[in-house]
Amino acid sequence: MGSARKRLLSLALLEPAWMGNEGLSAKEWAIRTELDRIATLPPEEMMPAFVASQLAPGVEPPPPPPGPPPPWMAKRPPGLRTVTGVFNASTIDLAKLREFDRPVYFALGGQSNRDYYGRMAERAADIFSDFTLDVFEQRHHFDPPHRAEPERTASALLALWTRAER
Repeated sequence: MGSARKRLLSLALLEPAWMGNEGLSAKEWAIRTELDRIATLPPEEMMPAFVASQLAPGVEPPPPPPGPPPPWMAKRPPGLRTVTGVFNASTIDLAKLREFDRPVYFALGGQSNRDYYGRMAERAADIFSDFTLDVFEQRHHFDPPHRAEPERTASALLALWTRAER
């Protein structure tokens, strides 16, 4: 991590979609298996199933915007298939990540699928020695903190950067 460590003063993770395949819990593997299954569905079934899988049980997905879907939405199903495949085939060097001793901030939506994103945050806390978890109880993956609560997120990032400069 040599030269990157000298340049990177802090790291902010705003509910990342993936943090490696190493150390996944049984619940995380079950979710990953479900995502693989979802990726095989026809597009009209795939996206609603994907959205539901990202949310805590009982959390309603956001309503679609009014009107017909924009043309770029047609790229979502093949994009999801590609991303799922890349996640399954990729690795992260956890030993290198453990060398990063600078401040790390992780924003987590309290209404996101905690078996996936919450466990990811727990793994991140085990990896990074200077780790801060910030749970936005009323937010989820499709209503992210940086968009829904920009002042709180900006304040947290300023605190992170201030710590990093010390």
